[in-house]
Amino acid sequence: MRSYELMVIHRYDMAEPDVRKSVAEIEKAITDREGIVRDTDFWGKRRFAYEINHMNEGFYSVITFDGDVELQETLSRSLSLLDSVVRHKIVLAPKKSTKPPKRDRRAKPEAAAEPADVSQ
Repeated sequence: MRSYELMVIHRYDMAEPDVRKSVAEIEKAITDREGIVRDTDFWGKRRFAYEINHMNEGFYSVITFDGDVELQETLSRSLSLLDSVVRHKIVLAPKKSTKPPKRDRRAKPEAAAEPADVSQ
């Protein structure tokens, strides 16, 4: 299974409870097709950077889920047919690194940070 992030923009003229209900239906569609919803982030109504279909704002939400490629394709096809969805985008979620962070090479080692005794 792969991890995906789905961003959905719903129409601005919908009521917020209706948008939340639509997001819940998308989550149910994911779980019905053996996907796993990891997180849902509802951003609310936001202004667009540019006009889309004579609209200047919409309700944004981001759903992080795990699933196979067929689920992603089916979900994308279904969302493109909904009139309430202005835009949607599904991308692979970034992988979380298990490596420790790199050491800063510019930092001085602790032994060198102390001044040497040169009083002789």
